Amino acid sequence: MQITLKIQRYNPETDPAPRFQEYRVEVEPADRVLDALMKVKSTQDGSLAFRKSCAHGVCGSDAMVINGKERLACKTLVREVAEADGAVVTIQPLEHLKTLRDLMVEQAEFFARWRKVRPYFIADGPAPAGRERLQSPEERQAFDDPTKCILCASCYSACPILDGKNPNFVGPAALAQAARFLFDSRDTGLEERRPVLDHPDGARACENHFECTRVCPRGIKITKAINLTKRRIQG
Repeated sequence: MQITLKIQRYNPETDPAPRFQEYRVEVEPADRVLDALMKVKSTQDGSLAFRKSCAHGVCGSDAMVINGKERLACKTLVREVAEADGAVVTIQPLEHLKTLRDLMVEQAEFFARWRKVRPYFIADGPAPAGRERLQSPEERQAFDDPTKCILCASCYSACPILDGKNPNFVGPAALAQAARFLFDSRDTGLEERRPVLDHPDGARACENHFECTRVCPRGIKITKAINLTKRRIQG
């Protein structure tokens, strides 16, 4: 089948504003959108810029907005976004992050906000001599879901709070990562994280739109993690 990729192009060094450019490509329904993008880059326009790495939904590099929804190009099949021959698939960069070129965004701000929650293990002291910090399977299960995060920033892009209501919101990914440690029975960093989490730009900013959960390519219940975090810092 043939489809048209309608791709947002933008080079800040030469373009006054973003524009769309269309490319016709021959694909199979079971091909991935990433395969179609690679065909464009290798056979039609080598100047097209986008990120990719593992191409197996693990690294999160190729997150972009495909037909209005944040997705990983490497996990999105053509048949999921193009119902018939001749379909148009619109591809844009992630929202709320500066576009470096075409589908590539500047990730520094995303990671700066992620670091604010201290996304690492904090303990009162060293582990017992010669022993690990043990926990039960049930204790491990309590924080299993957010450990699946691959930091693709899809949730950050989809969050309506960042659209203008609170552009300083730390973001869903950061709060999900905070939950990963807050509910780890071995971690004691609640008070160190509280100034960021219990703040108008922290967990309190979330209004439960569930957009972050809807677009997460790993199926993480991000909104649930944020609500559990709210309860924890208020308790």
